Amino acid sequence: MKKDTQRKIFDFFVKKGFNDFIGVPDSTFSEFIRYGLKKNKIIITTREEEAIGVATGISLARNFSLVFMQNAGFANTLSTIASLVQLYQIPIIFLIGWRGYLKTDAPEHIKIGQIQPKLLKALSLETRIISEKNWRENCQWAFNKITHNKPCALIIRRET
Repeated sequence: MKKDTQRKIFDFFVKKGFNDFIGVPDSTFSEFIRYGLKKNKIIITTREEEAIGVATGISLARNFSLVFMQNAGFANTLSTIASLVQLYQIPIIFLIGWRGYLKTDAPEHIKIGQIQPKLLKALSLETRIISEKNWRENCQWAFNKITHNKPCALIIRRET
């Protein structure tokens, strides 16, 4: 995804009232993170479950939260999402990079890339794939979900 689009996505959520973006960096949306760091709105964690814990606290304080991660890290969070976020309807947007989407990606990304859609479906986590063309409508969709206490995921495909 183009750098400019990643900055627009970040600004979209800031305008909606997001103050902190929490997660483990992913090169799939590195400009989103770099841009957020310049604005002092990024909280880097060591693990994805830790990011969800911080975001849960932010959400319980009645603030919006977004957790970013790569899909290998998403696989680590299945229990946390099912037993905390979904069970207690914590309104978090997950921004997940989809590594292994292309068959030409690094070998270590291929397997998780293949099963990522199945993991999302198994969790019944509502998901949209965002692109250059549809990012605004899908970000608005995600924002609408969390205003009704429904967690959801936005996926960015790794194109290279």
